[in-house]
Amino acid sequence: MKIARLKTIIATAIVVFTVFIIACSKKSGPADNGPKANGFDKAAMLTNYADGLIIPAYTDLQTQITSFETAADTFLAAPNEVNQLALKTAFKNAYLQYQRVSVDQFGPAESNLLNNFLNTFPTDNDVINGNITRGTYNLVQNSAIDQQGFPALDYVLFSPGALAKFTGSEAANRKKYVEDVIQRMKTLETNVLDAWKSTYRAQFISNTRSDAGSPIAFLINQFAFEMDQMKGPRIGWPYGKQSGGVQFPQNTEGYHTGISIALAAENLTNLKRMFNGNSSGKGISDYLVALDHAQLKQDVLSQFDKAINSLNAIPDPYSAALTTHRTEIDAAYREVQILLTLIKTDVASATGVRITYQDTDGD
Repeated sequence: MKIARLKTIIATAIVVFTVFIIACSKKSGPADNGPKANGFDKAAMLTNYADGLIIPAYTDLQTQITSFETAADTFLAAPNEVNQLALKTAFKNAYLQYQRVSVDQFGPAESNLLNNFLNTFPTDNDVINGNITRGTYNLVQNSAIDQQGFPALDYVLFSPGALAKFTGSEAANRKKYVEDVIQRMKTLETNVLDAWKSTYRAQFISNTRSDAGSPIAFLINQFAFEMDQMKGPRIGWPYGKQSGGVQFPQNTEGYHTGISIALAAENLTNLKRMFNGNSSGKGISDYLVALDHAQLKQDVLSQFDKAINSLNAIPDPYSAALTTHRTEIDAAYREVQILLTLIKTDVASATGVRITYQDTDGD
């Protein structure tokens, strides 16, 4: 009886202990919910993204915006063709650098709505003109996203006849508007960079999961989102892909400076750099190899090259090329579509990431 009772007690204890362990496991959850990666160091990959790519890119953007502000101060003090040309060069450099952070629209950038305020195009030119005429506006409110940032400066500084307006009857208001837009850009960019340097970097590196809201999910989603933007607003929509062939050249990115293709090519080149971990550290491409998807890595890198080369075959300004280089545009659109599918479907599936954003035109 004692032995039987002892066996019962031991058996009961084992059951209780087992239930306890299972309960604790379910409660705490796995530290890493992604697919098996053969010991791949995802923290090292995220560290490379933070320290080798994202923070340096935001730092360089801060530098370029400051350089642009200096050129703007010179132009506003003496509006002439020479100073406007120098200003256009500084503007292009800053806008190209922005393409190198465009994919990083999560965390601090998302909370500051950086892309909304810095690169919503096309602009509402009538509202911008009204803002300048009245001399009153509120650039902080969400409804003002198409009245500021790079696209607004592209219009105010470089549209036809812009130079003369800086010596006309509304010159003071116009100059003030440029200064306020630049200051708004500086404030937002500084907010994002400071957040990365202070608290967000550690949060980003320490979360190696792949579920919604994790850094890896953010990266894959942003890769796909940028490709959707390339296929839609940057290339396809102005070309008439969503409007029955009716073209909208005025809706191209960098319309007045005529740098739409340069911006698109830089954006895509940076996406490849991000995917590949800048070739000097671990990236999503290395993660795919660890997940036994080496061929997918090669397919994506090869398709990046095809898409970039096809974009570079289109001359700027894109607004003029819409009618003169249709064959090249059709080819670029196809290559971008293939790359989008690879990232949005194949890479997302291989990494266990769910695409959570909503595109506007389907695939």
